[in-house]
Amino acid sequence: MKDRVLIGMMLLAAMATAQTLPAGTALKVKLSNTLTTFSNKSGDPFSGRVTEAVVVNGKTVVPVGTTVEGRVTKVNEPRRIAGKPTLAIFPEAMVLPNGERYMLNAALVDTSLRGGTDVNEEGQFKGSGHDGKDLTEIGMGTGGGMLIGGLGGGGKGLLIGGAVGATATVAHWLGKHRSAMLPAGTELTMELSRSLDMAPEKTGQ
Repeated sequence: MKDRVLIGMMLLAAMATAQTLPAGTALKVKLSNTLTTFSNKSGDPFSGRVTEAVVVNGKTVVPVGTTVEGRVTKVNEPRRIAGKPTLAIFPEAMVLPNGERYMLNAALVDTSLRGGTDVNEEGQFKGSGHDGKDLTEIGMGTGGGMLIGGLGGGGKGLLIGGAVGATATVAHWLGKHRSAMLPAGTELTMELSRSLDMAPEKTGQ
């Protein structure tokens, strides 16, 4: 009888200790190291610190200061006019302040950055593409070419000058890299793709 009572108490203690974070749980993380499309490559590590505690049933399960570790999975700097630079990261593990470690299955859903940046449905950070300044630049290049051509050769020179000016400016425009950057200190919002069992026996992996 005493053995059954003891076993029951142990089970209750385990149930009270174990916690499960459901899929969709948000993790607010401040990035510790800067990530860019011009300096990083696929496989590079990153880390961040949890800035808002995750509470389940009135109990703090993921405290502030918990470390989130992961790696860069994609880096892309397109030269196309419509292309946007892409930086993808994959959260892999979460380490609590007491040293307990858990494997993560999560995705980036938002950042504190604005100014044309975005996070797509695949969890990839998209930097700003070519902007209004670029459009002004290419327009001025075309107009300048027409002016110079017109002075030298009349109407026909206007067309030739315009073509030359546009070609030179477009080549310059397309040759410029558009980079994406996640500076250290950026607030990242990540969501669990699957539920996470926080039972103690799962730690230390």
